[in-house]
Amino acid sequence: MSIRVLIIDDSPTMRAILMSRLSEEPDISVIGTASNALEGRELIKQFNPDVVTLDIEMPGMNGLDFLEKIMTLRPTPVIIVSGTTQEGNEVTARALALGAVDCYSKADRSGGMALSDKGKLANLIREAAQVRFNNRWPVAPAVAARASRSARSNSALIAIGSSTGGVEALQTLLKDFPANCPPTVIVQHVNPRFAPAIARTLDLATPAKVQIAEQDMPLVSGNIYLAPGGDRHLSVAGSGIYYARLRAGDPVSGHIPSVDILFNSVAEAVGGKAVGILLTGMGSDGAQGLLAMAGAGAHTIAQDEATCTVFGMPRAAISLGAAGIVAPIGRIAHHALKKVA
Repeated sequence: MSIRVLIIDDSPTMRAILMSRLSEEPDISVIGTASNALEGRELIKQFNPDVVTLDIEMPGMNGLDFLEKIMTLRPTPVIIVSGTTQEGNEVTARALALGAVDCYSKADRSGGMALSDKGKLANLIREAAQVRFNNRWPVAPAVAARASRSARSNSALIAIGSSTGGVEALQTLLKDFPANCPPTVIVQHVNPRFAPAIARTLDLATPAKVQIAEQDMPLVSGNIYLAPGGDRHLSVAGSGIYYARLRAGDPVSGHIPSVDILFNSVAEAVGGKAVGILLTGMGSDGAQGLLAMAGAGAHTIAQDEATCTVFGMPRAAISLGAAGIVAPIGRIAHHALKKVA
């Protein structure tokens, strides 16, 4: 049975381009198109699509409000079709935090529309069609103010890996981190163009400070560091005082940056003083790395199936015996922080 897709975009040209890119895929069928939220809502009710592509930068509509209604009233896998503006990046980051499965850029790296996307949209749709929404946790509210940070002396470090559904999960997790949390490093699989906007979105959800990791940046308490993405892996080096390392390389476990690379480096540098957390995501990236962390004496946690958008990565880790604790997303911070108190 083919994957049934609904396209919502105000541009007739873009609707035609998206339809053209999907027309040659034998396992995908476009069941309808809509030019605005009102039309889209009616077609969602009428056809109950497997996946929706949504342009949330359409004039005359609040795409975020529409997305939030979809995710609240009729949870459906949504792929955001994004422009290239800074404002578009920010909106896309907020959409991912609201539960959108992934994002698809309208343009290539030069800013123009490529003749072909080499099947990227089709692959995103295939992955999104595997998503099953179970018990969704409410998005974390913005944090109005940060308490003063105090130094920590236990040399602990928290490492987190996530993929599909990860931005929403990270908001829920990080809202319970204190302002003086141990240095925390995150690999989230995402288009690097959106990483800075995602960091700013997460920064609003936690008392700690969220920023993009940079080469040789000291990892200090009260700070959370997000991998910049692109063609570089994020790892941790040092002893007692830790540093971010960014290195170019080939994909590991299918990804750059790779959660396995991060977790393996933390196992070596931090050992038993670390906590590893593997969240929702497709595939198995992070499973072997979490096993390495467990073998080094670190505390390891995997998100449970009921609260995952996609259980693939945590399932792989659990099957290896790498997860010391399996917990719903709303309880992971409690377990992690208890281990580094």
